Amino acid sequence: MRLRIDGVSVGPQPVELVERKGLGHPDSICDALAEELSRGLSHYCLAQFGRVLHHNVDKALLSAGRARAAFGGGEILQPIHLFLGGRASGSFEGEPIPIEGLAIEGTRAWFARHLPRLDRDHHLRIHCQIHPGSPQLEQLFERGRAPLANDTSFGVGHAPLSPLETLVLAIEARLNSDEFRRAHPEAGADLKLTAVRHGSEVAITVARAFIGEPLAGLSEYLAAKAETARVVEELAREHDLAPSVTINGADVPESGSVYITVTGTSAENGDDGQVGRGNRANGLITPYRPMSCEALAGKNPITHVGKLYNVLAQELARDLVRTIAEVRSARCYLSSQIGRPIDEPEVVHIELQTHDGAPPDRFADGIEQLLRGHLGGLAALSERLVEGHVQLF
Repeated sequence: MRLRIDGVSVGPQPVELVERKGLGHPDSICDALAEELSRGLSHYCLAQFGRVLHHNVDKALLSAGRARAAFGGGEILQPIHLFLGGRASGSFEGEPIPIEGLAIEGTRAWFARHLPRLDRDHHLRIHCQIHPGSPQLEQLFERGRAPLANDTSFGVGHAPLSPLETLVLAIEARLNSDEFRRAHPEAGADLKLTAVRHGSEVAITVARAFIGEPLAGLSEYLAAKAETARVVEELAREHDLAPSVTINGADVPESGSVYITVTGTSAENGDDGQVGRGNRANGLITPYRPMSCEALAGKNPITHVGKLYNVLAQELARDLVRTIAEVRSARCYLSSQIGRPIDEPEVVHIELQTHDGAPPDRFADGIEQLLRGHLGGLAALSERLVEGHVQLF
């Protein structure tokens, strides 16, 4: 492993863009269902065989349905089609693994938890296209002192989050919380937040799929939008920001053109989705930060360094800022090559900004100790991924 530590001078940039796709967004749905299947396969194999078997089920595609939304009701005209694709071991020592059953059961259970207004029997079609993996990758999964990387890939992370990044996460968490949605049954789970900062001026745009059935008419819809804007403004004040706020900016209320749905997601009527097109490992889309285009959801949690290293890089960056008082900000990059032990990355590059501007290599021993700790904890990270205790999107 080659470790490089560099100093950087990173001040507030004149422009910042931050985006988050919420739980019910079609891209987030695909991420969630791919990861649900990965976790389902992992749990099944652990229970039956005492080990997680090779899989990468990260190729989910959502083809939207058609709906007629209306105040006080509406109807689904054509179902949503979900295609779950990828590769997975289909058996172990002659015992078949019920991949299709796990895929269908996990998908239906996820919709029941998160989009309960969607009728899983009539409004959803699930197509399982999981096939056996290549023999070479399946053999690679079983070899080595430590798990061997089954791809050549890299991960990146940064810390701390900016005030705007922190605010965007807080807004979606509040607006999609169980508490908020119980109090506001018209609030759909499909959210997209985009925040733009020009110097000190901040603008936040929220797209929310409201549910038509609880709303009697246009006045109640406009009141629901106003409540959403109020919450955003309240959270912004708590983060010392004063943004302009736009909710469903494409609405033309005077002509009756407003963003209402039957089930609370745009997936019911014309908005398709795909794994990897949404949030990165820190839950955000941040084009002014280093990012990987890796689709994390659905990749196996044992050997896929594209998944493991993106999470590790985020957690390492946070630990560097938290534990070394002189460090103001951190960027971490980790790369591995297929066939290498996952705890021996090919390259680790760490960029640090210190409070006093001094070179960070004076902390090399502490940095390497933190890095070794994280690499030595990859098995525990895999366990947290299997249990769903790590944010991936």
